[in-house]
Amino acid sequence: MNLRLDPIPTSMNHELRSEAHRRIAGRWLLGARLSFVIVSIFYLVLFVIGTPVYFSYLHTICTDCLDERLTPAKLQALQALHISLTTYAVYWVAINLLFALVYFVVAALIFWRKSDDWMALLAAFSLVAFGASFTSIPWTLATVHPVWWLPTTLASENVLGFPSLIVFFFLFPTGRFVPRWTGWIAAGYVALSVPSAFFPNSPFSVGNWPIPLHILVLLVTYGSLVFAQVYRYRRVSTPVERQQTKWIVFGLAVALLGFLLLANLLPAFLMLFMPLQSLDLLPLEIVVTSIYLVLLPIPLSIAIAILRSRLWDIDILINRTLVYGTLSALLALVYVGLIFALQYLLRGIINQNNDVAIVISTLIIAALFQPLRRRIQRIIDRRFYRRKYDAARTLEAFSTTLRQEVNLDQLREELIAVVQETMQPSHVSLWVRPPEPSRKRQTWLLARIEEEE
Repeated sequence: MNLRLDPIPTSMNHELRSEAHRRIAGRWLLGARLSFVIVSIFYLVLFVIGTPVYFSYLHTICTDCLDERLTPAKLQALQALHISLTTYAVYWVAINLLFALVYFVVAALIFWRKSDDWMALLAAFSLVAFGASFTSIPWTLATVHPVWWLPTTLASENVLGFPSLIVFFFLFPTGRFVPRWTGWIAAGYVALSVPSAFFPNSPFSVGNWPIPLHILVLLVTYGSLVFAQVYRYRRVSTPVERQQTKWIVFGLAVALLGFLLLANLLPAFLMLFMPLQSLDLLPLEIVVTSIYLVLLPIPLSIAIAILRSRLWDIDILINRTLVYGTLSALLALVYVGLIFALQYLLRGIINQNNDVAIVISTLIIAALFQPLRRRIQRIIDRRFYRRKYDAARTLEAFSTTLRQEVNLDQLREELIAVVQETMQPSHVSLWVRPPEPSRKRQTWLLARIEEEE
């Protein structure tokens, strides 16, 4: 039995045209490669010069600062942990260098594999610019030695880092602004970011605008970026481009949600109870280190989307993230609620209500884990993966029919219906090969006939 599924040539032709549009050659290719190498060397020079300056800068004690330097109280806390100031400085130098190194290595890999694709070159350039400018080393060099102010400002996140990354996300994966008006949003964001870096105290700096207007600029920019990717995914992208978009959106969502939680929501919550300067040393260092870590999915997802998007199925990873992320949040809320409720109920019954409440809450959470996980899995499958969810149920029903059906014509119709419903090809053809007669069976029949004669 042979099953033939005719391919859909439209998406393949669209993909080939998109790849041809992104290809560069000749002098343009040489100029693009040379520009990337020059920018990379520029950032490497800043790091080579700035790393010893940053190491010495961490040895200075400040009284009221929000950077990695220590106050006298935090220095005493560091000594109480039996950690020297030099070890502390080495730790932060290593964190900054490792963060930049991940971005640089991924950018070099993309440049090495696809330097003739200008979208890949833009991705590599964005990773180098953002990975280097986000660290503390360049601006520390400008703070300690003002003569480096102009080079470090040119290399800052407001000039090259964030603008290049935003433009890349607007263009990815086809290399075109879709819809076309999103190009004006990207150009406006770049035009607003550059003056903020060179003239931070001027009225042109977005940071000096009223807070509602500043929030409006961010909402328009990031809202347009999300709309552009959703519109492109639903209306324009081919299946391969959709896989690439999923990888990019997944890495960006993890990074932005983590950054929003650690860098904005958590400090705002803590400031309701205490100033950030009075926060203990160890929790503060853990939070800042976590901010660097949650931004690492950005280069990794970009590399997979550009180089290896066809080898790994992102849907499984997204599905598991949705399931276990929702499950963890719900179980955490239930756990905290149970502890407070049981403490209140057991207050007048037993004395050690805290330990008993924790034990009972833990047992309830352990009992709820599997049923709640299965329930969340079904809800997410029906809501976000309806086609695959229906396909799985259809195949399950067909397997039952396959064990019971004996009519070949009926089975053939069932198979064609299942393929059309689950895979949705443009055309389905089915050939059933006639069975070959068995020689053993024919020989036995001949012998039996001769005996009867």
